[in-house]
Amino acid sequence: MGIAIANCFSTEIISADSRQFFAEMAIGTAVPSPEELAAAPHHFIQNRSIFDPYSVGDFERDALKKLDELFQLHPVVVMVGGSGLYVDAVVNGLDAFPKVDPAIRAKLNTELEKEGLKKLKEELQLADPTYYAKADVQNPHRVIRALEIVRQTGNPFSSYLNKGGETRNFNTLYIGLSAERKLVYDRINQRVDQMIARGLVEEAKSLYKHKDLNALQTVGYKELFQHFDGTVSLETAISEIKKNTRRFAKRQGTWFRKNEQIHWFEYDTAPSEICDFIKRKNANPM
Repeated sequence: MGIAIANCFSTEIISADSRQFFAEMAIGTAVPSPEELAAAPHHFIQNRSIFDPYSVGDFERDALKKLDELFQLHPVVVMVGGSGLYVDAVVNGLDAFPKVDPAIRAKLNTELEKEGLKKLKEELQLADPTYYAKADVQNPHRVIRALEIVRQTGNPFSSYLNKGGETRNFNTLYIGLSAERKLVYDRINQRVDQMIARGLVEEAKSLYKHKDLNALQTVGYKELFQHFDGTVSLETAISEIKKNTRRFAKRQGTWFRKNEQIHWFEYDTAPSEICDFIKRKNANPM
């Protein structure tokens, strides 16, 4: 759909998928095919290495610079991707968090390794019940990020959220595609099977020695790394990839449904219908 819309406006695509940036992860992140990439100019696809740290703030900076260039050539640019935080950073700006002493982060990582996630979750629940109630607290990176702010400042992590609100020199129109959950889950299962057939196991094996890198803390790789560790069978690892991807899709849906600016269309809506909608909105912005 993104390609169809880009073609409709003879424009280019900014990818806001936070894992498709990385060149070494082509299969596990389901990057667009060579044919898709050729159908419309894409930016931020496999443009980084997993060995180069790349934050959401880096993406915000780079994407805004690229948008300034593209808006010199096109009145409309398409941004596509499922990483909600990265989309929000470009559209609204990042939340303003204070700097954290690296020693605090190191101590939290040591505690995670020695004492496990449960104790850190309990600390976060006491310190910031608001954030705890809505965060993915099974993700240790999210828990540690929140706690490092708490320990650095003495204030809840949630008190620094929603402080973006940057003024941009462009207007944003959100288009969302919806489908029945069963269809989404069936597609996810098929997608994982296709990845395995394309060589995901071999790709993950080639990255196994770098498994502690942040870029690889990702569904599709973590489960196979457990298999290489000898803790689960390959069959179980593949089943876990499907299950964890479904969970991720559910969280992703929750994130985007909170955005009241999104105009939702059924996934099989004709691209021409959505293009016409965009043209009307572009001619009569709210």
